[in-house]
Amino acid sequence: MHDKATMRIGMAADHGGFELKAQLILTLTVAGYQVTDFGANELIAGDDYPDYVVPLARAVSRGEITRGLAICGSGVGACVAANKVSGVRAALITDTFSAHQGVEDDDMNVMCLGGRITGSSLAWELVQAFLNADFKTEEKYTRRLNKISALEK
Repeated sequence: MHDKATMRIGMAADHGGFELKAQLILTLTVAGYQVTDFGANELIAGDDYPDYVVPLARAVSRGEITRGLAICGSGVGACVAANKVSGVRAALITDTFSAHQGVEDDDMNVMCLGGRITGSSLAWELVQAFLNADFKTEEKYTRRLNKISALEK
């Protein structure tokens, strides 16, 4: 279990994830997490997910944000955009096993959700599994992570 007061959570969403992002920010804040909102700050139909997801991903890559949550309509675009930033390991998550296993085995640091696909109750379960998981530092996991990191050089 992580210290909620020191874990820095970043969130970003376009119009497709705007409502879910607002719900999750409120729930995370009430639960005691420190949340930084990378936008959108207002619902603008037709805005572009990279405008919000890329700044979040860069903050994760720099270590300013511990874990990121990126949301668009399906979660696919947010995932593609986040993974273009070196040091980010993002995945589109729809089940609780992958939410924690992605961190434990693959050191996932950005979880992507589909605002038009994932309901708020399931999203909260996924977020909790993601935030409470720790990377397993066993040799096989670090070996695999090093191979992925080498691709970014």
